[in-house]
Amino acid sequence: MKRALWALLFLTACSKTEPLKVERAPTPASAAPNSPAPAVSEDTSFRYPAAERIVAIGDIHGDVAAAKRALVLGGAIDAQDKWSGGSLVVVQTGDQLDRGDDEPQILELFERLASEAKAAGGAVYALNGNHEIMNVQGDYRYVTEDGFHDYAGSRADGERARLLERAPSEQRGRAAAFLPGGAVAGRLAKRPVAIQVGDNVFVHGGVLEAHVRYGLGRINHEVEAWMQGPPGAPAPSILVAERSLIWVRDYSDGIPYADKCAELGRVLTLLAAKRMVVGHTVQKQGINSACAGKVWRIDVGLSRYYGGKPSVLEIRGDQVKPLTEN
Repeated sequence: MKRALWALLFLTACSKTEPLKVERAPTPASAAPNSPAPAVSEDTSFRYPAAERIVAIGDIHGDVAAAKRALVLGGAIDAQDKWSGGSLVVVQTGDQLDRGDDEPQILELFERLASEAKAAGGAVYALNGNHEIMNVQGDYRYVTEDGFHDYAGSRADGERARLLERAPSEQRGRAAAFLPGGAVAGRLAKRPVAIQVGDNVFVHGGVLEAHVRYGLGRINHEVEAWMQGPPGAPAPSILVAERSLIWVRDYSDGIPYADKCAELGRVLTLLAAKRMVVGHTVQKQGINSACAGKVWRIDVGLSRYYGGKPSVLEIRGDQVKPLTEN
């Protein structure tokens, strides 16, 4: 029951005017920057084959219209929202949830396109960002009124129902859907946190050397197991640590210091990769690169919440360039 109450703390503390201070678990030894470096994990399930053309899309935040505009810009869908990209690979780097009212439509859109793309020889990979993780934790501080209404009809039974009875009434439906073991949590469980397509690494916040040694495949598996688990299950400690790969801004916030670029270089060497693509931090100047092109920052605030213009990153081998809507 203590584990169940852990999740309930998020539910009862959330408010629209008082942001919840998230208490993240201490960084485990295996993820601590100064801990002895173990051998790199041999789990390579996060790796996917190289693709002739890749389009990466940043944070969407509940705006399905902006998501569709970005997909059209990248040549992924036609005017009827059907897959038209052929063998194209699309990677969306997380944060489809919160701050907007179109969450169910966005989840359904990307799931449908993943199926259509696979049938056409392409692929669509949507990653989990910090906002997906927060919702499965029960942290709803950025959920809109419509976001609660959309899931008001979700129900639970057994231990889950008893837990939800103690949550604010307006949050119970969303909690039933999003807490570990819920219907939406089960859908998010199928999404990785980090992947590598050919020599390109994709993640929401950033991959540090400790994450590589812990194992990106291992992290993906642990997140999947947590989301499918009981409603009170805590998130994997490496995921909610201050230096988690969904939270760090080492490569995305301003001009990275030399030591950050040096660590990025070591990460890419360990992964036999050429570049990393990250979201999480709005780039007011548009998609840009840092660390001599080793990292590309693609969160342009394209949702109506931020008022940005749709822009995507196109990767063709070593040719990398932003595409921006006219």
